[in-house]
Amino acid sequence: MPEADRARVLRNTTLLLQAAALLAVPSCVSEQYPKGLGPTAAELMQHLPIATQRIEKTCFAACGADGFPYDAAPASQCILAGMEAHVCVLQTALQLRKRDQIVFVVEDAVCARQPANTANALARLRQAGVIVTNTESVIFEWLRDARHEHFKTLSALLR
Repeated sequence: MPEADRARVLRNTTLLLQAAALLAVPSCVSEQYPKGLGPTAAELMQHLPIATQRIEKTCFAACGADGFPYDAAPASQCILAGMEAHVCVLQTALQLRKRDQIVFVVEDAVCARQPANTANALARLRQAGVIVTNTESVIFEWLRDARHEHFKTLSALLR
C-alpha cells in the first residue's frame, strides 16, 4: 500500500477515535487474522478506551465474527474505517446494510493495497446504499453545533 495512503488512514482514523472518545461514541476494533497479518497499529490502539473490545476474526465481514458486539443488539448507525476497503470494509458494510442499518464509510479513513481497489469498493458501497463520507463531516455531525463544549478541542485537532 502506498505510504501516503497508510499515513492518511492512520491520521484520520486517529482523529475519529479521539473524537469518539471525547464524545462518548462507542467504538470497537476487529482484526483480520492478527496472528498472520499483524495487530491493529499501535498508534490507533493508544486512542481507544481500555475497555474497547478487540475482535480477532477470520471472517472478512466483522459482523460474522464471533463476539462482534453489535450482533445481539445492532446499533442503528455504524461508521466504518480501516483496510482493506474492497474486502473487510466492503463485506462488513454490505452485511450491515442487509440488516437495515445506516452505514457510513469514511472515505479518507479507508484504503487498500491497490488504490483502484479502494475506488471500486467505494463505488460498490454507494450503489448498495452506504453513505460515503469523510472524517471532518463525521466529527462535525457528532458535534452538531459550534457551541458544543468540545468544539474548540476537536476543531484544533482537525487543523
